Amino acid sequence: QLQLVESGGGLVQPGGSLRLSCAASGFTLDYYAIGWFRQAPGKEREGVSCISSSGGSRNYVDSVKGRFTISRDNAKNTVYLQMNSLKPEDTAVYYCAARGSGLCFRFRGSNEYDYWGQGTQVTVSS
Repeated sequence: QLQLVESGGGLVQPGGSLRLSCAASGFTLDYYAIGWFRQAPGKEREGVSCISSSGGSRNYVDSVKGRFTISRDNAKNTVYLQMNSLKPEDTAVYYCAARGSGLCFRFRGSNEYDYWGQGTQVTVSS
């Protein structure tokens, strides 16, 4: 069974950090680009970041540039999203998704992705 599982979410104070993980089971992530999305209550799902299958291309939405870093460890079949300087507006359920093209063009379009995880909650609050 092909599955993506996110972990690492939680409650953090403004200015704090979290590292999210996206682990794959049932398939290897080597040939997939991986995107991170988030959805806040009452808002549409938003594409946040993407890393290509080679790791050579990394894309970010403007609101997280300089604060979030996406990376991958193919040996561990896992992709990470390091989130620093967190703000209350970063509060959302975060999802990872895999796309078989291996590339990150139109990375913010959710219909570009083939497999999705179940999400992990990130809450930034004092």
